[in-house]
Amino acid sequence: MYNLVKKITLRSYTSELKLLSSLVKDIVQSEKSDIFGGRVWELDSTNHSYKLKYQYGKIKKIPSDYTISIDDHFQVLSQLYRKKTILSSETDSLLREKGIDFYSVSGISDLVKLKGSLFYKYIVGFNAPEIQSSFTETLNIISNVATIAIRNMNNAAAKSKIQKDIVKASEIQRYLLPEHDLQFNDYEIYGLCIPDSEVGGDYYDFIHYNTDEYNSLGMVICDAASKGLPAAIQALFVSGALRMGTAFSTKIATLLNRLNTLIFDTFPYERLVTLFYCDLTMSSNRMVAYANAGHCPPVHYSPAKDRFEFLDNTGGILGLMQQQKYGVENIIMREGDILLLYTDGITESQDDKGNFFGEEQLCETLKTYQNESSKTIALKIIELNEKFSSKSAYNDDKTIIVIKRNVIKTGNGE
Repeated sequence: MYNLVKKITLRSYTSELKLLSSLVKDIVQSEKSDIFGGRVWELDSTNHSYKLKYQYGKIKKIPSDYTISIDDHFQVLSQLYRKKTILSSETDSLLREKGIDFYSVSGISDLVKLKGSLFYKYIVGFNAPEIQSSFTETLNIISNVATIAIRNMNNAAAKSKIQKDIVKASEIQRYLLPEHDLQFNDYEIYGLCIPDSEVGGDYYDFIHYNTDEYNSLGMVICDAASKGLPAAIQALFVSGALRMGTAFSTKIATLLNRLNTLIFDTFPYERLVTLFYCDLTMSSNRMVAYANAGHCPPVHYSPAKDRFEFLDNTGGILGLMQQQKYGVENIIMREGDILLLYTDGITESQDDKGNFFGEEQLCETLKTYQNESSKTIALKIIELNEKFSSKSAYNDDKTIIVIKRNVIKTGNGE
């Protein structure tokens, strides 16, 4: 469903309603969905109501000028600001006559203050024979992506006016990124970030801890779901929040729990951020503790065993919902092992036929250049990826970090 919505938002639209109408139609038509009806409602702040703007599906038609009063549905509509999506039984008599007994409703676009509460400019409703409560997260993603698409569309007209500021922001963003090369004990590290435009939503950082009782290096890579300047602002926000947070706590789970809440409370629209964080330590077995907040699974390659391990999620996407919990896992980095962190701009890059670069090709490249330096590995992956996607119309930010534990040579040269 998320991939479907992502495709929809890449199209061009002449108005907000055309975008939302297309979104509803494509979701109802999706073969992977049990939804058989959908509607778009627009807020009428003067009359304190929502007016029907579009309907589609196998349901009895609702009158085109039909409105629902905010007063009559206040309990549900006033909660949308916090919950984003609500599942409920229909109470409106006319809508029940049209076959809508149970529905989901999600808020989209700007917020307007009425009657002491905040209401979305648009709400989209869907109905099906049965809607699982677990579907709420999917609908949250749908509404977030649609909101981002609308805001991007409206901001396009003003893009030329702020071009100089964007260039300046690009300079600031590049300045805040760390140096590409880093040596930490027997770890050799190389990071690289290539934004799709002047500024991007990808970000990486190396965070040093050096106290009497703790000596480690924090590694973070993240990807803000939106595009352009909003994504860059959010990435910089995450950067600052993490650096401030690490000054008070070195526990990964605690950091991500607080960061999730901070993103949710700070960004009402572009909330979605994927992030991977790990600690390289000085422990004798070089244990690496990590947490993955909905990010592309990093690749841990062990040449000695010729084995690839993907470090899957230990928690949800940051900012999606309040009070998420994040687990912490660990791996052992043996001599010669490589840990590869990347954003989806690498694996989801496409050739002219629409084929993805993918994880398999990423692993093959990593294996081919396993004996090279971390810098060479990173640059080779970027080079092959750029050639692969050179004729594609779709581009995204690309960020990569290669962490390699060097083989310690013995005194006899072995």
